[in-house]
Amino acid sequence: MPASWFAPVDNYCERTDPSFWSEPLNAVTNAAFLLAAVYAFVRWRRAGGRDGPVLWLIAVTAVVGIGSFLFHTVAERWALLADVVPIAVFIYGYFLLAMGRYLRLGPVAAVLATAAFVAFNMGFEPLWRHFLPHVTLNGSLGYVPAAAALLGVGTLCLFGKEREAGKALLLAAALFALSLTFRSLDRSLCTMLPTGTHFLWHVLNAVVLAILMDAAIAHRTKETR
Repeated sequence: MPASWFAPVDNYCERTDPSFWSEPLNAVTNAAFLLAAVYAFVRWRRAGGRDGPVLWLIAVTAVVGIGSFLFHTVAERWALLADVVPIAVFIYGYFLLAMGRYLRLGPVAAVLATAAFVAFNMGFEPLWRHFLPHVTLNGSLGYVPAAAALLGVGTLCLFGKEREAGKALLLAAALFALSLTFRSLDRSLCTMLPTGTHFLWHVLNAVVLAILMDAAIAHRTKETR
């Protein structure tokens, strides 16, 4: 692995040196993702334990917590991949599930819709930077399409036949927007709040993932009754 992958990363208020525990709040709050995974797993078992896609999302949620913990302790470039890749896997995996489970698209249409979302997600930040180069949201731009997807799919569900799923997705969208706000404000509040606000991104996102997995479990349970 090239030496550049071991370069230190200092993106958050809480980190003041390269040591392992320089971001204690940002590190320990990743336990919230593990709790979300445990909660969803218990719900999954009580619902019959046969929903493969949700079990996959539960496993990814646990990996999100582990990967983010690594990044906020080791704080090197390679650990950044351990942080962001599992999050992307959950986002795209849940979008694919939503296309089929909530919007009732066929497998081919669901995959094509997900591919279109991936393309939109990849092109969004460069387009934003072209028109609004000075508005960076502290590195949060890459998550704006996910918030838009929650809002859009939730609205389609709410005004379609999946009202319960729609309510859950819109609640998740609102919490995710709040979470993004805390993530975006972290660096600008360093002088007033040395711990920063990034740890709230972890806690709220764990709640968002729990809501999303719970909605998927509840929907499948309703369908199989």
